[in-house]
Amino acid sequence: MKRLSSFFKALGPGLLFAGASVGVSHIVQSTRAGAHYGFALLWVVVLVNILKFPFFEYGPRYVIATGNNLLKGYQRVGWWAFYLFLTLSLLTMFIIQAAVTMVTAGLFANLFSWSGSVVSLSGWILGGCFLILVFGHYALLDKSMKVMVLLLSLTTVIAFSAALSHGSLAQPHLMKSFTWDLAGLSFLIAFMGWMPSPIEISVWHSFWSAERQKQTGYKPTLKEALFDFHLGYWGTAILAMLFLSLGALVMYATGETFASSAVKFTGQVVSLYTKALGQWSYSVIVLAASMTMLSTTISCLDAFCRVIKESFAIIVPHQRKHIEKVYMGWMVILISGAMLIIGRFAQSMKMLVDIATILSFLSAPVFAYINFHTVTDEHMPKEFQPSKALQIFSWIGLAFLIAFSCMFIVWRFFIS
Repeated sequence: MKRLSSFFKALGPGLLFAGASVGVSHIVQSTRAGAHYGFALLWVVVLVNILKFPFFEYGPRYVIATGNNLLKGYQRVGWWAFYLFLTLSLLTMFIIQAAVTMVTAGLFANLFSWSGSVVSLSGWILGGCFLILVFGHYALLDKSMKVMVLLLSLTTVIAFSAALSHGSLAQPHLMKSFTWDLAGLSFLIAFMGWMPSPIEISVWHSFWSAERQKQTGYKPTLKEALFDFHLGYWGTAILAMLFLSLGALVMYATGETFASSAVKFTGQVVSLYTKALGQWSYSVIVLAASMTMLSTTISCLDAFCRVIKESFAIIVPHQRKHIEKVYMGWMVILISGAMLIIGRFAQSMKMLVDIATILSFLSAPVFAYINFHTVTDEHMPKEFQPSKALQIFSWIGLAFLIAFSCMFIVWRFFIS
């Protein structure tokens, strides 16, 4: 009974990770990949999840080993690592927040038959997220995320099973050759950028892990913490394959293509489910998807502001009494910046998502190296450092990220 209690106390950060990950990468990019290429890019989902795995795993590993979050680990490695992470986060957080919010707005527009602009709806959503974080904090985020992820996961599994039993609605081969040109490579990089999520989420995960320990008063063992992480991580990988499969089984080669606007695009995603399950499922699916994307939007808003808050505490520790004001103030700044970007891309959600995911992929090698360097640094207790096999695997993953980033940059700026 005691072991079961300890298990549930350790459970949570991994599911928060899943809630933050099962969003744009799944609902938008995975379904697009299946609809456009059939099952041709299924191998990409498997490969990129495996090769990115170590860099996400280092988040909970570091917290259990040191009792600190990864951001403090970067500072112990050297100010270069800390400021490099902070700079890249500042450069990407506004567009990432804008992208996830716009997808959320598209789903809510379908849920409530919203006839107004996606910009105004995005503003209402971000305002609601602000209030939830101000008054609910971690406890509400933790509880709501588990329910939302479970509901969408269950409906996705059921829809996939139904689509599989019906067979393809179009062609039986369900495969299109991938073209290695700039357009194909750009899509591939965008597809992998948030698969399963941006690597900087490893820092967020370390925040959630530390917060969970404060909430429960229980410090998990490394084995317990990694089990929670594996549950969330590989669960998101499986869901990505299911989303891609739905796109392949229901939409591939039908002649239908995804629209650029947020409302129409998300409506098409919901139709993948209704075509497999029947029109009766519309309300359930759109509600589950809307709530899941809302959880992603809240998670991003909370985590980006926590990064700024924790950075402030590290840079000027004598001003810790102002730390909550920094958190609140940065939420206002982030929401304002995101709204400006949403206004610019109001009718071009796909373009906004692709820009955000490509930027994330190009910054991924830097985040990956900093994480690897931190957990192998001399201040990290030896017994908690990754094994030699995992370290070698990390170098393979890093080489993969660097190779594809360089390939895209050369093709984009020097060949095309």
